[in-house]
Amino acid sequence: MVTRLRPFSVLCCVPLALLSLPLQASSFFSSVAAASPPGVSPLQHQLLQLAPSATPEALRLAAQALSCADPNAERLAVIDYSLPSTEPRLWVFDLHEHKLLFEELVSHGQGSGDAYAEAFSNTPESYQSSLGLFRTMNSYYGRNGYSLRLNGLEPEVNDLAYERAIVIHGADYVSDDFIAQTGRLGRSHGCPAVRQDITYPLIDSLREDQYVFAYYPDQEWIATSSFLHCTQSHTTHLAQR
Repeated sequence: MVTRLRPFSVLCCVPLALLSLPLQASSFFSSVAAASPPGVSPLQHQLLQLAPSATPEALRLAAQALSCADPNAERLAVIDYSLPSTEPRLWVFDLHEHKLLFEELVSHGQGSGDAYAEAFSNTPESYQSSLGLFRTMNSYYGRNGYSLRLNGLEPEVNDLAYERAIVIHGADYVSDDFIAQTGRLGRSHGCPAVRQDITYPLIDSLREDQYVFAYYPDQEWIATSSFLHCTQSHTTHLAQR
């Protein structure tokens, strides 16, 4: 007489440890992949994983600045002004969900350069872009349509951003068609302008107390920025303004 075991009975006979092996293996390899190499912070490693095409130094300094200002931040945008305006150089990260939300073209100011941005300032009417760490504020409708206000956190580097009306907004001169016609993006009055098609979702992903980090290998700024040389009490005070 042949005894037929029901599937449920067979399953119950399999050791629980064997059933859990695939899950354990998956968890193990995920943890290995998430481990930071020596000398690389967990946040920097996360940014490098999510945006492998970005300049590593831009991501390293962005991670350093954000870790100093707000280690629990949810969203971060990184702008790499060392790249030409013809290339995607804006990345928006969801740090809690470990996702890259956007990889986009972004303009620089008329006073900063042509296809490349090379000059930066905090001066009103300079039409130049500013570097450093910003905290986002509210979205609103203005002369450039749907826009996002930025609060510059670095004294004498970008802390006049609100006064200068440096905001994220959409622009028709940020497009592949404009690049094809002119060999570069159009330029703003200092604002990081983006494609009109993604203005609403990109701004909505960043509004209200998220962060934007604008990078360029400016050695004076890198050497003196409080957020890149973390004195926690001082930079926390600046970030909470």
